Amino acid sequence: TGAEALYADMGHFGRSSITRAWLALVFPACVLSYLGQGALILDDPTNISAPFFLLTPGWGRLAIVLLATAATVIASQAVITGAFSVAAQAAQLGYLPRLRVAHTSESTIGQIYVPWINWLLLVSVLTLVFAFRTSAALAYAFGMAVTGTITITTLLFFYVARAKWGTPLWLIALGAIPLLTVDLLFFSANLTKLVHGAWLPLLIAVIAFTIMTTWQRGREVVTGERERREGSLREFVDRVRTDHETVATVPGTAIFLNRGKETAPLAMRANVEHNHVRHRQVVILTIHTGLVPRVPAAQRISIDHLGYADDGIIHVTASYGYMDTPDVPAALRLLDPAETEGVLDLDHASFFLSKIELRRGDEPTMALWRKRLFIATSHITSDAAEHFALPRDRTVTMGSWIEV
Repeated sequence: TGAEALYADMGHFGRSSITRAWLALVFPACVLSYLGQGALILDDPTNISAPFFLLTPGWGRLAIVLLATAATVIASQAVITGAFSVAAQAAQLGYLPRLRVAHTSESTIGQIYVPWINWLLLVSVLTLVFAFRTSAALAYAFGMAVTGTITITTLLFFYVARAKWGTPLWLIALGAIPLLTVDLLFFSANLTKLVHGAWLPLLIAVIAFTIMTTWQRGREVVTGERERREGSLREFVDRVRTDHETVATVPGTAIFLNRGKETAPLAMRANVEHNHVRHRQVVILTIHTGLVPRVPAAQRISIDHLGYADDGIIHVTASYGYMDTPDVPAALRLLDPAETEGVLDLDHASFFLSKIELRRGDEPTMALWRKRLFIATSHITSDAAEHFALPRDRTVTMGSWIEV
C-alpha cells in the first residue's frame, strides 16, 4: 500500500514515531470503531448500509463526512506516492525497465514523481469509475484486494523468517497455521464474488506479474547475448595494453558504463576496434543496486585495477540501495586520486553509453507474445544519461542491436 511505501522511505526515527502513534492511537481507534459498527448492526440490521456514519449523532454527521473525505484524499495521495516508490524500486531491482524519476524534494529522497506511472494511474482510475460507476460495485474488488494482500504478506513474512532469519520450522508453523487459516477463509469467501467484481484485482495482479517476469526473462536473454558479444574484459585490457601500433592513446578521461567487470563495454570495444583510439585515463563503471534501501557514501565505491596498476584503465563499482538515486558524477568524485592510476579530469571527462536496439528473433528464448511484450515494454525505458545524471554535452551513445 501507499502507507507501507511511505513508511519504508522514512528513517529509523520517523518509523519509530509512526509505530508508537499507530499503537497508541490508530489501533485502539480502529478497534473501537469496528466494534461500535458491529454492535450497531446487531442492534438494528437496517444500519448495515452505512454503520460508520450512523454511529455519529445527526448533528455531527456532516463533520464526519468532511473528515472521511479528507482521509480519502490523504489515502489516495499515499497510494499514488506508494505506486511511484514501488515502481522505482522494481526498476532498480530489474523487474521493470528504467523509468524516468523526478525528485520533488531537496530534503526527502523518497519524495518522487514518476510520470509514466502517474498517467497509468489516471487512465486506470477513470476506467474503473466509468466501468463500476458506484463505490458499492467496487466493494467486492476491494475485498479481494485486501484479503489477497493480507494473505501474500503473511506468506512472505514467514518465508523471510525461515529463509533469512533461520527461524525453526516448528515455530513458523505455530504462527503460520492459525494466521493463514483465517487469511485463506477470508480470501476464499471473496472468491464466491469473483464474477461480481472480485476478478479485477486478480486481473491487475496477473498483468503486473506477467509484465515483470517477462521483463526479467528478457533482460536475462539480452544480457547473455550482450556478454557474448562483449567478450572478456581482462583479455581486452591485455590487448589494449600491448597494442601500441594500431591503437593510439589520446589525452583525456573516458568513463564507460558497463553491467559488470567480466566483459568489455561495447562502446569501448567499438572505440578501439573502429576508431583505433583509447583515452589515457579509462574508467569502466558498473552501477550495482543491492537489496538494501540505502548504501552509505563511505561504502559506495570499490576499485579493481584489472591486473595492472600503470595502464590507466580501472574498473569502478558504485553501489546503491534500491531507494538511492544513482548519480555517476557524484560517485566518481568519491574516488581517491592515489588509486586511479593517474588524475581523472572529471570536469572534462567524456561519458560513453552502449545503446541496444531489440529485434524479435527466431530463437526459442521466449514465447512469441512475450517477445513482443518485452520489446514493447522496452520503449518506455528512460534516457540513461538522465537516469544516471550524466552531463549531456559530454555523453556519447554508441548503438548496437540484439535479437530476443
